[in-house]
Amino acid sequence: MDEYFKSYEELDVHQLMLSDETRTLAYKNAIMNSKHIFDKKVVMDVGAGTGILSIFCAQAGAQKVYAIEASDLVKLTEKVLIENKLQNKITVIHSKVEEIDVNNFEKVDVIISEWMGFYLVHEGMLDTVLFARDNFLKENGILFPSIAKLYASPCQLPSIYNFWDNVYGVTMKCIGEEYRKTKSMKPEVLLVDEKNLLAESKLLAWLNLQCIDKQELNYLGGEEYVSVCKKNGRYQGVCIWFAVEFPDGSELSTSPFNKATHWKQTAIVLPMDIEVEEGEPVAFKLELKRNSCKPRQYNMELMLLDALKVEHDVPCHCYMTKCIVTRAYMEEQTENNPINT
Repeated sequence: MDEYFKSYEELDVHQLMLSDETRTLAYKNAIMNSKHIFDKKVVMDVGAGTGILSIFCAQAGAQKVYAIEASDLVKLTEKVLIENKLQNKITVIHSKVEEIDVNNFEKVDVIISEWMGFYLVHEGMLDTVLFARDNFLKENGILFPSIAKLYASPCQLPSIYNFWDNVYGVTMKCIGEEYRKTKSMKPEVLLVDEKNLLAESKLLAWLNLQCIDKQELNYLGGEEYVSVCKKNGRYQGVCIWFAVEFPDGSELSTSPFNKATHWKQTAIVLPMDIEVEEGEPVAFKLELKRNSCKPRQYNMELMLLDALKVEHDVPCHCYMTKCIVTRAYMEEQTENNPINT
């Protein structure tokens, strides 16, 4: 058995996920708000785990649910269904989705999955969901969730930067410098307080799961972004989070502005900080490239750019002269040519 699937036999992992009320209730509420989508329909739950989403779908009126789970957790999942008297509505299939015989399996109306990993795409489970979509979803069938978005914002990271400045009255800044160099080599999963976001967030990726191609997941981000600082502070890293949208319009977000989830946020740590002030433009380029040797993982590359050489949004609210002039011109045009409503 693949080590990835083996890890999901650990019950601590499932307790962590099920205890995440933001995550679990977002799914439950979206399902219950979409009973018209599930009523008398056939559903496939990809990576069913303990079967909680399959059960929600059955409670919402699904005629049949196929709970697909590759790990040996299926033995307990079946017991959960018996315990809830749903074994006649939900069928557990112990298999990888990719190994199910496409020619001997009925098409489904809905595919549901909680596939998201750290910074959205870590673990590469979205590949499996798209395989299921392409092989088992009926024409005009629905994916649940249907949209995924990835965001980034310059931030402060006091939990990483401040500790070594004063260790019980002893300064260890030299160790702090080495510590940050180590931390800057790979993404750090941690909670970022909303007050430590320095600038407006930027949308790195917007994925329409109904039609996106698997190959498009090999490379995300890559654009040059200019984010305007909303306060004075110390630029110490880039905070990354994601959100997914359900067909009913509701959203599950891992933003620092929302209640914390087990995904927390992901930060790319700068080896040294940069002092910034309100209105200052911060330019960067962030790339996520699939690791060819370990396809469930991504390599991230953050490049800090010169804001003078990068194209700004229009209008841009930074303090650079060209952006101030552009804003003033646009405001003047609006005043001289008001739009009647």
